[in-house]
Amino acid sequence: MRYIIIGAGAVGGAIGGRLAQSGREVVLVARGAHLAALREGGLRLTVPEGELTYRLPAVDGPEALGELRADDVLVLAVKTQDTEAALAVWGPAPVAGGGTAERTLPLLCAQNGVEGQRLALRRFRHVYGVCVWLPATHVEPGAVSAAGTPLTGLLHLGRYPRGTDDTLRRVSADLESARFEAPVVPDVSRWQYAKLLGNLANAIEAVSGPLDNEETRALYARVRAEGEAVLAAAGIPWASAEEQQKVRGDKITLVPLPGAPRGGGSSWQSLVRGTGSIEADHLNGEIVLLGRLHGVPAPLNELLQHLAGTFARERRAPGSLPPAELVRLADAVDPADRGGWAGRTDALDPVDPAGQVAHEKTS
Repeated sequence: MRYIIIGAGAVGGAIGGRLAQSGREVVLVARGAHLAALREGGLRLTVPEGELTYRLPAVDGPEALGELRADDVLVLAVKTQDTEAALAVWGPAPVAGGGTAERTLPLLCAQNGVEGQRLALRRFRHVYGVCVWLPATHVEPGAVSAAGTPLTGLLHLGRYPRGTDDTLRRVSADLESARFEAPVVPDVSRWQYAKLLGNLANAIEAVSGPLDNEETRALYARVRAEGEAVLAAAGIPWASAEEQQKVRGDKITLVPLPGAPRGGGSSWQSLVRGTGSIEADHLNGEIVLLGRLHGVPAPLNELLQHLAGTFARERRAPGSLPPAELVRLADAVDPADRGGWAGRTDALDPVDPAGQVAHEKTS
């Protein structure tokens, strides 16, 4: 099988690079400066054993490949907010022997949250969910780092919305030869909702920095409890912390990588790169949506969704809202508030203007 990695950033670049290392055929899909760097110098993947360079085909869309092959596997690794655009481009792509990608090819959604695969199922017949546990960073064109060892990542695979098949078992075998553990499970959404609860911290990290103090850790506990209440009201199961720990164990240990310091998570990286968008609408916003559908207020997640979105649109520096100020804003939220935070831009007034200057210097 040939793997077409749609979105060769942190997750996509790490998966694509490791698959190439194990001898699999890989095509990288990127845009802008990242695409130019991939074409000029190849993918530079920094991992615990050193920096590896892979000169792989790099394209900006299916036209550059001509007809897709019947044995192609599409791996969708763009941020959820970019999913619709990617599906619109790749879905109608012709496949050798007849048909189109959306009718004949498997599409694996290696993304945070749960919305990407729902969007994909509107177009693609064969959609697979991937629960991604993969510490990786992409903040420089052409370069990705993945600090996990002995495994690079843990990728639960399953048909969406449920089930397994032989395609997944073949993909799993390829991933497991490439330093991943890739269990095939019939209930992949249960693992993804567990990951979603963890990703509710992404917005906290993005606007106020690492959760390395008692204030922000306590805030995350409140945000997560809100998320769990919403999922319970919606009747959505998730893998318990004990079950996750049993599967993960010490299989992924982070090690310092020379020249590739481990930054923050995916939302933090979006702010560093100044992309103008962030995935909070599909992380904290997923809890907000479910809460509204099932009559459970989620004001803390709504606050974080609003703050993260404003930071992205205004290209503010990651971590520039002091943790004490974030907690103050959260404490001011009425737990039963159904009015929401939309439009309350005054919540961002206390940000230190120096943060914006710092961001401009690093962009």
